[in-house]
Amino acid sequence: MATQASPQYCYNSVKWIPVLFILAIVAWSYYAYVVQMCIFTVDNIPQKVIYLCIYHLLLVLFLWSYYCTMFRPAARPTSEFYLSKTEGEQIAAAQTIEERRVALLRFARQSNLPLLTRHFDGSIRYCFVCQCIKPDRAHHCSACEKCVLRYDHHCPWTNSCVSYGNYKSFILFLGWALLFCTYVSVTSLEYFIQFWQSTINAQKTGDSSAITARQFHLLFLFFVAVMFGISVSSLFFYHLFLTGKNRTTLESYRAPIFESGPEKDGFDLGWKRNYQEIFGINLLKAFIPIPTTRGDGIHYQVNSSLLSGTSQTANSPIPTFNRSNNQFNSVNNDNNYLLIDNLTTQEK
Repeated sequence: MATQASPQYCYNSVKWIPVLFILAIVAWSYYAYVVQMCIFTVDNIPQKVIYLCIYHLLLVLFLWSYYCTMFRPAARPTSEFYLSKTEGEQIAAAQTIEERRVALLRFARQSNLPLLTRHFDGSIRYCFVCQCIKPDRAHHCSACEKCVLRYDHHCPWTNSCVSYGNYKSFILFLGWALLFCTYVSVTSLEYFIQFWQSTINAQKTGDSSAITARQFHLLFLFFVAVMFGISVSSLFFYHLFLTGKNRTTLESYRAPIFESGPEKDGFDLGWKRNYQEIFGINLLKAFIPIPTTRGDGIHYQVNSSLLSGTSQTANSPIPTFNRSNNQFNSVNNDNNYLLIDNLTTQEK
C-alpha cells in the first residue's frame, strides 16, 4: 500500500508547484512594492498612504479570488446520475454499442434525468470511470479523476478544476490580477524610469556602486507586473467573451450536440442573461468571490430560437430516432428533460 501511495503523493505534490511559484512571485512583489518602493523610495507621505491603501485592497481581492478558485469544491453530479455497481457492470459488459445505448436510455428514463445533450453517436453521455451518466455540460477531468458540472478546463496555476462551482471566482481572479498588475506597473513606472536612467549612467561612468539592490527590485517589479498583466489580460478577455456567449472553453472547441446536431450557441440566452447566470443580478456581489451563480449546474435553459424542439417533459411521447438521417424528432416544451430514443423499435 505504501509503495502504491508514494507515486500518487508525489504526483499530488508536484501539481502544487505552479501555485507555489505564483505565491512566491506575489510575496516578493509585496516586499519590492511595499518596502523598497513605498517605504524607502516614495518621499511624499500622503502619496505613500494612498499607494499602500489601494495596493492592499487590490491584493486582498486578488488573493481572495485566487483562494476561492483553488479551494472551492468542484460540484459533482448528484446521486441519481450514478449507476449501481451491478448496472455499471452491465454497461461495461455490453457486447455492442447498441446494447449499451439501450441500457443507458432505459436507466435515464427510469431515473427521469434532465438531459438535453448527447454523445456524437446519439447515445446518452456516460463516464466509464465514475460509472455515471453525465449531466448536460458535465465532463470527466482526468487530472481531478472525477466528473464535474459545467466543466471548463483544469487550471494548473490554481491546481483545480474550473467548473460550475468556481467559474465566477476564476474570472474574478483573472480580473483582479489584471487590475493588480496594471496598478503596480503604473505606480512604479516613474521610479522605473528614474532607476533605469541612473543604471545607464552608472554603466557609462563605470561606477557600479551607484547601482543598488533597491533599483534592481523596482526594475524587476515593473517588468514582472507588465509581463503578468499581458498574460492575464488575454485569458481574462477571452473568458469574458465565453461568458457573454454562455460557452465553456471545451464547448468553444467542441460544440455540444443537441437533437438537431452540434450547436455552439445552444446555451446562449443573450449577453445580459448569460452574465447574470454566472455573476447573479446583484451588482455589488458580482465583483467579490462569493457564490452568486444561478442554477444548480444540472438544469439549463437553451436558445429557443436555435433549438426550438429540444425541451420536453418525461410525460411527452418518446421521440423517434431515424437511422437514415441520424436525427431526433421531439415535442417542444418549456421544461428541460431527457432526449431519449425510441426503445420500442429496438426491443421488437
